[in-house]
Amino acid sequence: MSTTPETTGPPTGPDFWTRLRETTPSRIGLARTGDAITTRHLLEFRSAHAAARDAVHEPLDVAALTEQVTALGLGDPVTVASRAAGRSEYLRRPDFGRHPADLGPLDDVPRGRDIAVVLADGLSPRALSEHGAPLVGAIVEALGDRWSIAPPVIATQARVALGDHIGAALEVGTLIVVIGERPGLSVADSLGVYLTQGPRVGLTDADRNCVSNIHPPGGLSYAQAARVVAGLVEGARALGRSGVALKDTSRAAVEAAERSALD
Repeated sequence: MSTTPETTGPPTGPDFWTRLRETTPSRIGLARTGDAITTRHLLEFRSAHAAARDAVHEPLDVAALTEQVTALGLGDPVTVASRAAGRSEYLRRPDFGRHPADLGPLDDVPRGRDIAVVLADGLSPRALSEHGAPLVGAIVEALGDRWSIAPPVIATQARVALGDHIGAALEVGTLIVVIGERPGLSVADSLGVYLTQGPRVGLTDADRNCVSNIHPPGGLSYAQAARVVAGLVEGARALGRSGVALKDTSRAAVEAAERSALD
């Protein structure tokens, strides 16, 4: 007869939560002292909150990013600012971030290319500084030489819809906006990619496709995100539309290929 005691109900205890915490950066199974969380977890929370606030307010180092993007060999980057005069106004007036202050810097950029790439600071300039250039490099590599690509545009104090003005001015077929995502309490440097086919002023988020949570090593890798974006570009150009009309089947193909590689 077995002497092992029979257990019922969900597993508990410190070892159980330790194993689960290793699978996610989320705050789960926090220890408590009386009615409050422990000082350690409280300080960790405040530190993460401060990092998120810093990521939002930190100005984009345009010169450093320009140097990184120039090295990609897509042509000299051009910088465009939104109507938001500074970070404070950008946060208080999202509508200003969706409209350009002046598109004059685009005057010398060639028109009519297949694809344009906009690198926008969004709500995390830190994410764009750390991941923007290598992600664009991976996207260009995944796209191959099938499409012509306009010189990159760096957009400051920018929301996603600012890209519609830029894409329309450049008369491109497909617009790719790489933008810093709103920081969370576990990740402050995550990027998102928004793809729009036939960009023009007045489109809504329903007209775009999004690839989010790009922040290696904890999130989507550059190569994984680039393969999904390349698949969306293929689909959007074949369909002539993007957004809710375009089903993203590339992500399943990427995941299947990765599972096959592990077998």
